[in-house]
Amino acid sequence: MWSFFHKLGSPPWLYGIAGTIVRWLLPITIMALLAGAAWGLLFTSPDFRQGNSYRIIYIHVPSAVVALAGYYVMAIAGAVSLIWRMKMADVAMKAAAPIGAALTFIALFTGALWGKPTWGTWWEWDARITSMLILLFLYLGVVALYEAFDNKVAAGRACAILSLVGMVNIPIIYKSVDWWYSLHQPASIKFSGESAIDSSMLYPLLLMIGAFYALFTCCLLMNMRAELLQRESRTAWVRKLVEQDGAH
Repeated sequence: MWSFFHKLGSPPWLYGIAGTIVRWLLPITIMALLAGAAWGLLFTSPDFRQGNSYRIIYIHVPSAVVALAGYYVMAIAGAVSLIWRMKMADVAMKAAAPIGAALTFIALFTGALWGKPTWGTWWEWDARITSMLILLFLYLGVVALYEAFDNKVAAGRACAILSLVGMVNIPIIYKSVDWWYSLHQPASIKFSGESAIDSSMLYPLLLMIGAFYALFTCCLLMNMRAELLQRESRTAWVRKLVEQDGAH
């Protein structure tokens, strides 16, 4: 376990293993996204209350779920960076921030599209929507902090602290519909008890959530590879890599 942990601190090893994973995972991800989208958007039955407008759930829910999971990844990387001073944790944190911001924006945008026919309004300052907007600002804050510092070590520490402080917002997002009045319905997918969504709608939704997790993983690894090349541009292993690519 510890040997694997130490390997994660090696830029050449991490660059190579990330590339291998992406080469295998990306085609599977694309097929899963296409299959899940076609299944959910074209072949499921209309909802008896919302009609066809509910179908945006197959984009809205996966993007929101993975946006929250992405913040855990960023915060854990921030904790590792502060405790063990691992440079690769800084790389992971920086790589995760723009992906999480994009997913959060998609969740907010699709939520607005869904809210108009369902609630009669594009936007409502309820607890769930507001806390998701705060999540977007936290992601963008990490992106902005990295750009604001010339010193990568100082940037990493500042972003790690912001990421960990921002974890306070995550349980608020999860429990907002239970703690306060909200236009949002409670969770439709439940791990204990019966889910409040029919199985014919649930299975394509689960497929899309899995596909979005895989998409996040691919984007994270590709971002990390790009960041490693930038940070390690003057090292021997990167020069050798460039020479090999040039030879091909």
